[in-house]
Amino acid sequence: MTTVTIPFDGQPLGVDIPEANLAQVIAPHASVPLADLQAAIAAALADPIGQPPLEQWVRPGDRVLLVSDDNTRLTPVDRMIPPLLDRLNAAGVPDGRIGCILALGTHRYMSEPEIDAKVGAAVRRRIRVFNHEWREPDNLVDLGRSAAGTPLMVNRAVVAADVVIGLGAIVPHHIPGFSGSSKIIQPGVCGPQTTAETHMLSCEGGGDSLLGIEENPVRRDMDDMADRVGMRTIFNVVMDSQGRVTDLFFGEMRAAFAAGVRAARRIYGVAYREQPDIVIANSAPCDLDFWQSHKAQYPAQRMVKPGGTIIVCTPAPEGVSPVHTDLLDYTAWPSRRIRAAYREGRIKNGVAAALAVAWALVREKASVITFSPGIPAEHKVKLGHTHAPSLQWALAEALRRRGPGARVAVLTHAPDLLPIRGSTSE
Repeated sequence: MTTVTIPFDGQPLGVDIPEANLAQVIAPHASVPLADLQAAIAAALADPIGQPPLEQWVRPGDRVLLVSDDNTRLTPVDRMIPPLLDRLNAAGVPDGRIGCILALGTHRYMSEPEIDAKVGAAVRRRIRVFNHEWREPDNLVDLGRSAAGTPLMVNRAVVAADVVIGLGAIVPHHIPGFSGSSKIIQPGVCGPQTTAETHMLSCEGGGDSLLGIEENPVRRDMDDMADRVGMRTIFNVVMDSQGRVTDLFFGEMRAAFAAGVRAARRIYGVAYREQPDIVIANSAPCDLDFWQSHKAQYPAQRMVKPGGTIIVCTPAPEGVSPVHTDLLDYTAWPSRRIRAAYREGRIKNGVAAALAVAWALVREKASVITFSPGIPAEHKVKLGHTHAPSLQWALAEALRRRGPGARVAVLTHAPDLLPIRGSTSE
C-alpha cells in the first residue's frame, strides 16, 4: 500500500492505495512566491502592461470603481487596494470618488466581518465597499444583448463609473477556460439571467468542459461585456496552491490577461501519463460548498476513462449551496432533460440549471462517488452521486466497480489543475 495524503478542511487526510493501482499523484507545480509582495505591487502599478500608468489617463473628476472578487477566492486584495488608491489619489482622484464592489456573481452576500477580512478595515475607512446585490432588480441596468446575443444586465454602479478596474486571480476554469480578467464583470457583477446564459453557452459542446482553453466563445462573450461597461484595466494575480502570490499583472485587460494565462499554465498545467479508471478529485482550495467544490470534477472529467469513476472529496461545510436551494430537485436528471426544462420555463433558476447541466455531463462520462461530511447523504443522492462515509470506503467501492486492476490517479488540488495528456505545462 501507498498512503497518499491530501489537504482536507485544514488537516491532512490519508488514503491507502494499492501500489499496483496507483497511476499518479498530481499536484500544482512547485513555485516560488514573490519575496516582497508590496514591492512587486508597486512595480506593477508603475509599469502597466499595454497601457500608460494611471496618472496619465485617469482624470481628477472621474468616478472610479474597483471590482473585486469575493471571499470564495484567495486574492489578497487587502494588499493590492491601498497602493492602487494611492496611485489614484496621485492622479487627483480623492477617496470619496472611489468605491469597491464585491463581485459575488450569484454567491451569497458577504457579511460585514467577511468584508473587513477581504479588503481590510483600513480600506473600508477610506472608500465605500459593498456587495453586488444581485437579487435586487433595481440594482441592475439593462444594456441589451452582448455580441453573442446574451441578455446583459449589469450592476448600475459599474455602468455609472467612469473608470472600472477589475481585481482577481487567474487559474484554469471550466466555464471561460481561465478565471480572471473579464470574468469579474460576468458573472461577477451581472444579473442571474446573464449568468445563466453564459453558463449554458459553456455547455453547448455537450461533452468536456472548456477548462484551460484560452480562446473560446464564453471568453469572447465575457470580453465583449467588459468592453460594454468600460473595463479597460485589470489587476490580476497568479497564486500557487497555498494561496501565495507568484506573479502580478496590471494593465490593459486583454494584454495583461494573456500574460497571466501563460504564468498560470506554468503552475497549473500538469502532465498525466495515462487515462485512469478512477480519479480522486480533492476540492482544495474550493471547500466552502459544492457550488464551489464542483470545480474539482472538471479536471477529473478531462482525465478519466469513459465509464470510469470520479471520487469527489470535499468538506463543504455549507452543503450543496446555501443560496441555490432548489437545484436538488433536478440535479440528478440527464443533461438534455435539465436543458429542455430550463428552455421550456419549467426550471426558473437558470444559473443553477446551467451548473446542473455541467454536473450531469460529468456523470454521463463517469459515475461519481462523493465523500463530504458537509453534504447529507440524501443530498448526494439528489446530485446523482453515491454517498461515501469515508474516503477509504469510496476508493474500495470504486475498485469494486472498475475491477481489481483499475488504475487510480489522485488530484490533490483539483479545482486549480489543468491536466494535459502526455505533455508538460508549456
